[in-house]
Formats: sequence, structure tokens, C-alpha cells
Amino acid sequence: MPHQSRIERSLAGDAPWLFLSPHLDDAVLSCGGLMEAQATGREIFVATLFTEAMPPPHTRAARSFMRQCTIADAGELFEARQSEDRVVLQDMGVQTIHLGEVDALFRCRRRPPVLGSSAWDRLLPELTHRYPTYRFDIALGRISKGDQELIRKLRSDIAGLMSQTKAELLFCPAGVGKHVDHLITREVGKGHPENLVMYSDFPYDLVAGPDEIHMSRLGFVPWTWDAGLDAKRGRIRQYASQADALFPTGVIPQQPETYFVPGSFGGGES
Repeated sequence: MPHQSRIERSLAGDAPWLFLSPHLDDAVLSCGGLMEAQATGREIFVATLFTEAMPPPHTRAARSFMRQCTIADAGELFEARQSEDRVVLQDMGVQTIHLGEVDALFRCRRRPPVLGSSAWDRLLPELTHRYPTYRFDIALGRISKGDQELIRKLRSDIAGLMSQTKAELLFCPAGVGKHVDHLITREVGKGHPENLVMYSDFPYDLVAGPDEIHMSRLGFVPWTWDAGLDAKRGRIRQYASQADALFPTGVIPQQPETYFVPGSFGGGES
């Protein structure tokens, strides 16, 4: 009998699935085709981890992001993003969970007393933020030591959700592109190795590939889903605050979704 992947075995039944989304669009960007196809026959839950901002002053990277989204107030922007996410997932027949953690662009470090004044904040907000820049901090793939407590909390939160939802599979990002919030979400997902499926982070995977060494150590191999991609484009456009910034040419590339599952001789699956 041919080897069936973890996803293929689950596709034969109707057990719930839980998707972990770093931000308020990532699950649909990377997994929208599979999620919408399966939502008619099973419960699908999307738990988004980083769904909030902090009030100003903001770093240059955060201000640049808000300009790209054309909403200058961080609180208003994240309210809009949460609303978009609820509408899109409801339209898809998917249940929404927002965990309320602060996005890396806005996450502050514990401030030493000498840097604790608002004057310092106004002068150079980068001094009080855990990831002062996008290019040299958030996108370099190095999780701050200050986020270890956050990871422990999220592991507890997701363990609770796995129990509540009775999810058979837990989907989390593979970390393509090395965004620290995606890597944190991956670390949280790896706490459930018997349920774990990783997804390739779109659109980062248009220009980057997965960490081959990491996947090899896990014994994970690619698995592809290519149905419902036309409808997925429409879902992505429903994230109106994000779509233009993500795809400035107006063209959303259409490509099959890639997942990573334990191979025949790896990851404890046979």
C-alpha cells in the first residue's frame, strides 16, 4: 500500500484542524485554498497570534508599515485588520481566534530606568523596541531572548486550544522569509509533533525557500495542494489594508500551496 502523508490520512475523515497564523492574513495567504475546500466538511479554526499594536511613539519601520497600509493610527489599523480577518474567515466558513499578542514591529522591551522616560521614546523609539528595524532585526531570523517568556505563554495558549478544539492537525508556518513572528509561531507549533503540519509562507516563498537543514532534521517533505486558487485570490484581496502593500503591481501570483509533512522514514511517521 502506498505511503499516505499525515494530511492525506486526515483528509479521509472529518476531524477538526487548527491553523496558527502569525498575523492577520498569513493563514489565508498561505493556506486559503486548502482551508476553504475543507471548511465544508470539518471544523477549521484559525488562531492568529500577533493581532495588536502599541501606542506611539513608533519606530521608523512601524511608521513605514502604516504608510504602506494607508492608515496612520496603529490602533485603527489593527482594528481594521482584525475586522478584515473576521469577515474573510467567516465568508470561508472558518472560525476565528485572535490571541492578542503585540506585532514584532510594535513590541517593546523592558525598559531600563535611564531609558524609561517619554523624552527618550520621542527622541529615538528604536531604543525601547525589541526589534528596532525590519531589515536588520525582524527579517534576520533571530528571535530576541526577551521573547522567550512570550513563547512559553503561547505554547500554553495553543496547548489549551488543541484540547478545546480537538484538532487532529496543527498547521504552522515553516518560517520561509525568516520573519521573527513566523519563527516564533513555528516554535510554538513544534510543541505538538504528533499533529504538526508546516506550511510554506506565501508570498515570502516567491523569493525564498524553506530551511532545508531544518526540514531534513525534522524528516519533513513537501506536499502540494492546488485546488481553489482562483477563489483564494479574491480572499486575499478582501484584506484591503494589506493587499496593495503586499502586491504593489496589483497582480497576486497564483501558485500551488506547499505543506511539509513527515516523510516515510522521518518525523516518526510510517
